[in-house]
Amino acid sequence: MSTLFWYDWAGFIGVVLVLLAFLLLQAHKLHGNGITYQLMNVFGALGVALSLLFGSFNASAFALEIAWMAIGIFGIVRSARRRQTERMTRPDA
Repeated sequence: MSTLFWYDWAGFIGVVLVLLAFLLLQAHKLHGNGITYQLMNVFGALGVALSLLFGSFNASAFALEIAWMAIGIFGIVRSARRRQTERMTRPDA
């Protein structure tokens, strides 16, 4: 039986996070622009990237994970800016 290292677990957890985020999106339990969905994708991609860096490196898979994280971070920043703008332009009740 082979031993799983921390980076193997990081990869497995990352895959589960990304797939679960996609499943919840398709089941209409999460919104594509929601913070939970974006964070699940960013941390999922980070876990897979760590498994690639410290385990068996694959350049194309690593590039995909970096892009996945960048897109997720872009979504988080965009949503935060939109919420801040909405708060600033909302009339006080």
